[in-house]
Amino acid sequence: MKKAFVVGHPIKHSRSPLIHGYWLKQHGLEGSYERIDVPPAEFADFLKSFASKGYAGGNVTIPHKEAAFAGVEKRTARAERLKAVNTLWVEDGVLWGDNTDVLGFMAHLDQSLGQGWEQTVETALVIGAGGAARAIVAGLQDRPIARILIANRTFEKAEELVRDLRMEGGAVLQALPWEDLARAVAEAGLIVNTTSLGMAGQPPLDIDLSTAPKNAVVADIVYVPLKTPILAKAEALGLRTVDGLGMLLHQAVPGFAHWFGVMPQVTPDLRKLIVTDIEAAK
Repeated sequence: MKKAFVVGHPIKHSRSPLIHGYWLKQHGLEGSYERIDVPPAEFADFLKSFASKGYAGGNVTIPHKEAAFAGVEKRTARAERLKAVNTLWVEDGVLWGDNTDVLGFMAHLDQSLGQGWEQTVETALVIGAGGAARAIVAGLQDRPIARILIANRTFEKAEELVRDLRMEGGAVLQALPWEDLARAVAEAGLIVNTTSLGMAGQPPLDIDLSTAPKNAVVADIVYVPLKTPILAKAEALGLRTVDGLGMLLHQAVPGFAHWFGVMPQVTPDLRKLIVTDIEAAK
C-alpha cells in the first residue's frame, strides 16, 4: 500500500488529508495520506528517513518549504526559481522537490475565469512578498501580462522578490511602497492578496477597491473564511472574485499523480466536501 503525507508544524489544521482521501476513494486505490507534525529542528532527519518508512512522498507546508528546497537532491525548474519546495517524491532512489503552488493558483484562475482571462489584464497587483507571492508572480510571468506590481509593508522584501524573479523579455516587475497601494489599485486588472490579512483571527486587509477598473478581478489565497473581507468588498462593487480554496485543491493534483500513479481532477464534489468541513469548523 502506498503512503503519502503532509508535513508541517503545526499541522492539525491541514485539509490535505481530506483532499487526497477523497481521491483515493474515488479511484478505488489502496493507499493512505496522513498529517505528520515535525518541528524545524527535526526536519532534516525527517527528509532523510521518510522513504525508509514506506512513504512515496508528500506535501510540505509552513514552516518547512525553504528547508525542503535545501534538503532535496533534485528540483524542478519551478522550485529552483522560487527557492521553495512543497511537493516531495522519490524517483529511482532520488529525492525530488517541486513547487506546485504556481500550478495551483493559475489552474484555479483558469477554471474560475475561463481560458484567455489574461488577455484583458495589462497590469497585475500582488499584495505581499512572501512565498505565496513568489509562486503567484512566477505563474503570472508565464502569461501575456505586461506589468506586475508587488506591494509589501516591508519595501525591501518586495524589492528582493523583484530581483530574484525578474526575467529578461518578460513582464515588467515593480516593487511598490505600501503607501502607493491605492494608486496601484486604479491601474490593476488583477489584484491578488497573498498575505494572511483577512484570515480568520486576523485583521482585514485595509484597501479601497472603489477605484479599481470595472472589469478587474480580485483574488485571495486565504480560504478560511471562503469570502474574506477583500472579496466581500469586491463583490459589493460588482468586481469578479476568486477565492483561495481552489489554489489548495489544484496544487494537490501533481503530488497525487506522483505518489499514486493517477491524475486526479478537481471537481465540484471535492470542493463541496472541503467547504462543508470549513463550515463545520466555525
